[in-house]
Amino acid sequence: MTPLGPGLLVVVSGPSGAGKDTLIAAVRAEHPHLRYSVSTTTREPRPGERDGEHYRFVDRTAFEHARAGGAFLETREYNGNWYGTPRDALELALGAGDDIVMKPEVNGALAVKRAYPDAVLIFLVPERLSDLRERLLARRTETNEEVAERLEIAHREMRFIREFDYLVVNPQGRSAEAARDLAAILRAERLRIHRIGDGVIERVTHA
Repeated sequence: MTPLGPGLLVVVSGPSGAGKDTLIAAVRAEHPHLRYSVSTTTREPRPGERDGEHYRFVDRTAFEHARAGGAFLETREYNGNWYGTPRDALELALGAGDDIVMKPEVNGALAVKRAYPDAVLIFLVPERLSDLRERLLARRTETNEEVAERLEIAHREMRFIREFDYLVVNPQGRSAEAARDLAAILRAERLRIHRIGDGVIERVTHA
């Protein structure tokens, strides 16, 4: 029986290179009902990224205009670029009972939690911190200086682990393990009593 009630907002965050995209894609392949919240960003697309699917790519002028108009739930600057979570689409989807997953950076995740205290925050990390550098270099999308900056940011982000609800380890070459952990978290959270609609409770408590 599928619980009825407001949608579940799942926030997967962690340092750059932890494998958020891979993990979310794997879980969504098994759980097609899980919708992805596409963030808006001022950074340039990486090879293979498509506008409207991975991010909504805009220039700074368009981003500032949207922010001034209250279009974002939260905004944050990361490594010289701006990111924002569109407000209207998220609120409509949650109100319709859809489960939503998003992947903001750590400070963005904490801002979402302040706006939506019921959001489930998951901190994703590699098995070893040294794996981050290997993954960032393997992407071949940043210079050595940019990789160094991302690693410095990662060290600062690690200080916020205990602000999150769950910690998921994504081992090198074994992302299926992390995907199973995330799927288990989603199922457990969806079955929490306070998320189940009154109609379901009435059906199971009456003869």
